[in-house]
This record gives sequence, structure tokens and C-alpha cells, in this order.
Amino acid sequence: MSCYFRHMKDLLVEAGVEVTPENKKEVDRIIHQIVGVAYKDCPSTWRRLKEMMAQPGGREKLLKKLKI
Repeated sequence: MSCYFRHMKDLLVEAGVEVTPENKKEVDRIIHQIVGVAYKDCPSTWRRLKEMMAQPGGREKLLKKLKI
């Protein structure tokens, strides 16, 4: 799994996203797209995710995007 998935497990479950061996690359690509970071740049993606979640309402916005 991507380096940040273990930190996001609760968020992904709350969003209804089940990460499996079959879909983990696609979920990873979608998360990279949501945060606007080039695919496979794990450290920058995790940094951006933490920034988003730290903003007021950021966690909720991220949840909404993950649910889509």
C-alpha cells in the first residue's frame, strides 16, 4: 500500500472506501488527483493530505471527495 494509507485508514473507512489489493493503485491515483500531486509522489501527497485535514472543514471536504 501507499505510504500514507495506514495513516488514513479511519478516513477511508468513514468515506466507505475499501482498499483491496485489486483497487489500491486506483485509490492511490484518485487520492493523488484530489490533492493535486503527481502520481507516485507519496511524501508530497501525504504532506498535502495533512495540510488539507488541518484546515477548518478540510477533513469533511476530503471525505466528500473520497465518497464521490
